[in-house]
Amino acid sequence: MGILSSMYTGVTGLKGQGEALAIYGDNIANANTVGFKTSRPEFQDVVAKSLKGLLGGNQIGRGTRLASVNPIFSQGSIIQTDSPTDLSITGDGFFVVEGIDGRSFTRNGAFHFDKEGALINSDGFRILGFQADPEGTITSQLGPIKVTQSVIDAKGTSNVELQMNLDSRADSRLEFNAERPERTSHFATGATIYDSAGTPHVLTMYFNKQDDGSWVWRAMARGEEIRGGEAGKMIQQATGRLVFDSNGKLQESTTDENSFNFKSGGEGEVINFSFGKPTSEGGDGVQTTQYGTESEAYKTVQDGYTAGTLGGLSFSDDGTLAANYTNGEIIDIAQIALGKFENPEGLFKMGQNRFRESRLSGQATVGAPQTGGRGRITAKTIESSTTDIANEFINLMNAQRNFQANSRVISVADEMMQEVLNMKRG
Repeated sequence: MGILSSMYTGVTGLKGQGEALAIYGDNIANANTVGFKTSRPEFQDVVAKSLKGLLGGNQIGRGTRLASVNPIFSQGSIIQTDSPTDLSITGDGFFVVEGIDGRSFTRNGAFHFDKEGALINSDGFRILGFQADPEGTITSQLGPIKVTQSVIDAKGTSNVELQMNLDSRADSRLEFNAERPERTSHFATGATIYDSAGTPHVLTMYFNKQDDGSWVWRAMARGEEIRGGEAGKMIQQATGRLVFDSNGKLQESTTDENSFNFKSGGEGEVINFSFGKPTSEGGDGVQTTQYGTESEAYKTVQDGYTAGTLGGLSFSDDGTLAANYTNGEIIDIAQIALGKFENPEGLFKMGQNRFRESRLSGQATVGAPQTGGRGRITAKTIESSTTDIANEFINLMNAQRNFQANSRVISVADEMMQEVLNMKRG
């Protein structure tokens, strides 16, 4: 009987709207959940029978059913925080976390370090990233991000790079005198270097123009810092020659002597001095030049440092975690890994703001931020929930109205059934 079946049709509406109410309520409950993505119910009609079979038309429906609950992976608002370990993703991708139940994925970037130096979330799951080698170069090795080196050893200077201009107008008749280096050199510049024990030393570079147009450079240190040196005097430790072409570009760079004997370091230490790549070696020869302007040093870089302790940690926009040490050194530790899915809507919700791979989502493609369509990492920020309270209240009102309408279908069908029963009494 059509009256009876209409009651069951109304029941499907009540059930569907009740489930929709639970979904909207869950969205509202997670309005302040970091990285939460709202979901929406998607319904399908149910067809009971067709009066004309396969000819089409004259089909009677039997209500509705909840076909799917799809999360909406829209971008949440980025909120500034004061924690340097808070991270947000702008764009596609998920943080990769690992715990007792295996690997999972999340958009919640509220992280911190535990007592062992591992980067974890609020539930203690470790955050995975690409590890750096001892030199601080990021590799492709994926593992938990962990700070293990709170102290770095001293490193002696092995390379000094200088960029400068030497005045082509200098008078080559000036003869260098080690007893009076400042007055008998055409140009002098200083650099702080470190011996193998990490002790800093002030090194002075003296430059003298020769009769053939080349320049002789000398690296000298104070005698009281040199093994066997005489206090108050400058002791030569390295020397070489620079040759320029007619255009003032560096054509050739040679080193004739190189042996540093600092008292606190090793004996016979060698430091490589670079003035840029000469044209004879395929370079452009413009890092160090000989132009007709005043001699001037533009840049001096050396690779040594003293011992230091961990002073702080910071993330860059490409997700690289760097350790800042008290000696001024910055060493990369790891880079945050992001997982990307072809169908993120198909991910399996695990609770705790986490998702897991499913057959519908496909396997995660894990890579670095800002590569392969993955999003950008921003430190000291978190991604807010995508719940729109106003929109969810409207959905609630619609669900309530539909629920009332379906309950009315059942009430009317019940009254009609009562009329049928009353026919016998009449």
